[in-house]
Amino acid sequence: MSIEHKVRLVEELFDRLENEISAFQSETNLHCRTGCGKCCSTPDIVASPLEFLPWALYLFLNGKAEEMLVELNNKSNSNCHLYRPLAVLDRSNGSCSNYRYRGLICRLFGYAASRDKYGKLRLATCKIIKEEQQQNYKDTEEAISKGLYVPIFSDYYMQLSQIDNRLATTLLPINEALKIAIEEVLHYYAYRPFPGGLENIA
Repeated sequence: MSIEHKVRLVEELFDRLENEISAFQSETNLHCRTGCGKCCSTPDIVASPLEFLPWALYLFLNGKAEEMLVELNNKSNSNCHLYRPLAVLDRSNGSCSNYRYRGLICRLFGYAASRDKYGKLRLATCKIIKEEQQQNYKDTEEAISKGLYVPIFSDYYMQLSQIDNRLATTLLPINEALKIAIEEVLHYYAYRPFPGGLENIA
C-alpha cells in the first residue's frame, strides 16, 4: 500500500473520530478550558508513527521534512516537539503548532474511554475537567454506564492497525514516533517520483 493511500485512510479515520467527539461533546457539554495545553505539556506521551504519517507527508510536500528531522534529533527533552507553550515557566497553557495533523492520542484524550479490568468503560480525561466540570463529568460517567456512545481507545487503535499493523502497534515516546513517521516518508520517496495529485495537500 502506498504512503498516499495510508495517509488517506488515516485521515478518514480521524474524520470519523472528529464527528464522534463533536457529537459526544454536544451531548455531555464537556469541554477543554480555552488555551489549556496541560495534557500536551506532559512529558513521555506515547504514540505510534502511523498516527503522524499525514503530518510527515505534509512536511515532505512542503520541503520541511529534513529540517524537522534535524530539529527532532537535536531535541534534548521528552516534551512533544509540536507543542508551543505560551510561557517558558508555565507550560500548561499553549497550543499545538500543527493542530490539523495532531496524532490519534491527541484526539482521543479527554473525550474517549478505556475499559477497566472488569470491562467497564471509564472516561479518560484530565484532572482539570474532572475538577472544574464535576457535575458534567459525573453525569457523563453515568450516561456512559447507561449506554451513551463514547469513542474507545482500543477500538480506534485497532482500526489504525488495520491500515499498517507495524507502524500502528509500534508505540514510542511521541518525539520518536514523529521521527519515524518522517523517516518512513523520506525512505518511501527516496527512489519514487513525487506523489501525484497531492500537491495541494497543504
